[in-house]
Amino acid sequence: MDYGLFLLLAEQPDAIAEAELPTWVAEWQISRSHRAEKQAEKQAEKQVKQQEQAADPVAQAKRAAERQRKVSAGLQELRLWLEDRVRQGLATAPQEAYQVWDGIAARMVDAQAPGLARHLRELAGITYRGTGWSDRLLERLGRLYLLIEGFEHIEQLPPEVQADLRTQIGWSLNQEDILAGVVQSDLWLVVGQCTEEEDRLKVRRTWLWGQSTATSALLLDFAHGQQPFEQSLLPGTCLEADLAFYPSAYPLRALLKTRHEAVMLSKNPPGYAAISEAIAAYSKAFAACPWLERFPLLLQAVVPLREGEGWILRDLQNQVLPLSARMSTTQGWQILALSGGSPLSVFGEWDGSQLMPLSIWMEEVFYGLGN
Repeated sequence: MDYGLFLLLAEQPDAIAEAELPTWVAEWQISRSHRAEKQAEKQAEKQVKQQEQAADPVAQAKRAAERQRKVSAGLQELRLWLEDRVRQGLATAPQEAYQVWDGIAARMVDAQAPGLARHLRELAGITYRGTGWSDRLLERLGRLYLLIEGFEHIEQLPPEVQADLRTQIGWSLNQEDILAGVVQSDLWLVVGQCTEEEDRLKVRRTWLWGQSTATSALLLDFAHGQQPFEQSLLPGTCLEADLAFYPSAYPLRALLKTRHEAVMLSKNPPGYAAISEAIAAYSKAFAACPWLERFPLLLQAVVPLREGEGWILRDLQNQVLPLSARMSTTQGWQILALSGGSPLSVFGEWDGSQLMPLSIWMEEVFYGLGN
């Protein structure tokens, strides 16, 4: 019926005469207008209050001290929980319900340590990721314990390490402060991109590689529901830009401060000539920041091979690197088909044991793998 009225209005506008609004419609419009005005007033009052609080150094110090107290109490609770877990052993972990991990994670949220909560919820799925789960679980538990130890002595650590600890716990930094810091200018290659979604929140990771500085950079974009991402960088292109890096013992995450026109790549990007060089670079970065979850690896002249149920990359020195078990079979065959058995360049995210490929270059042509 509605479609018919629309067609009639479009084709014969004179056939539908305008009339006064019914009383109930007019009342509804007035009521909606009043609600909108009240909502705007409340929002304005809230913003004024926030500005007043931000401008008050005493109030700021009081809030910071209160959060410090909550986080410290939460870390002590997590320390006892971790010690009990290790004392009891990990053999029963595969049979435990998700609520075991979610319960302690929820307490970390209450302690204003959302970063720790995220780590704990990720641990719940490790036992279902094939053989070797006990080693991976124990390693992640050890990292959490190291994080607790570091935070207890945070005042004695270098500023960059302090920043890493606070980031892992869940402290957020003001982007304006980051952009006001030192920037790094270069011709940046957009070497890979990956989008993930959880609870209607989309997260897009865009990896850049500086041509002259050989520096990697990670740009994070967030969008909720159907909202588009603010930035639009096309993998396989390059751009002149100024980046401001977040403080860290091994800076990776950055903000795009100034962006210029992008141009297409015309040749293979630079990268590591051997897998041993790539792993050495990762080891150095991991020693500086043991909480790295993903490390960018750009490998030159590697050949994809099928090994059992998985995939590997082999370089010219016959060294091999396993590809991620989370990679789809279609992606593996796609890489093999594009290579034709010949060496190619591969960019991906290394998690310490496996590489998730995001893009490849074959005969100076870029191919995104659609992650």
